[in-house]
Amino acid sequence: MPPRKINLVSAADEKIEKVFDPHVAGDVNDSQAKVAKFGAEFDWHAHEKEDEAFLVLRGKIALDFRDGAVELDEGDFLVVPRGVEHRPRSLTHEPVVLMFEPAATLNTGNAVSDLTVTDLKRL
Repeated sequence: MPPRKINLVSAADEKIEKVFDPHVAGDVNDSQAKVAKFGAEFDWHAHEKEDEAFLVLRGKIALDFRDGAVELDEGDFLVVPRGVEHRPRSLTHEPVVLMFEPAATLNTGNAVSDLTVTDLKRL
């Protein structure tokens, strides 16, 4: 049986009910592709031991850094290096974003809050 194909934007619309609730789209070796809808503002955090990659599939987001912000449109890709404090936020209504990171990566990195997700759902 061949691998299952997923349309990430359609799957996000059908299965992700709230913002900043990442869902696993697939496993790639020791990493995962995770999809989330973004909301107004996430927590400031850093990932001490891992890089985090963002690809905007729909809409527009900003990644705030302590020394400025980077805006990403549909199709834009950015890697946040390990240890760099950042805060994602939406610039359009519920943008859909693909994140690629090691499977053990906690969505809030070194910060724990109401937005921390420890039990990831799958698309």
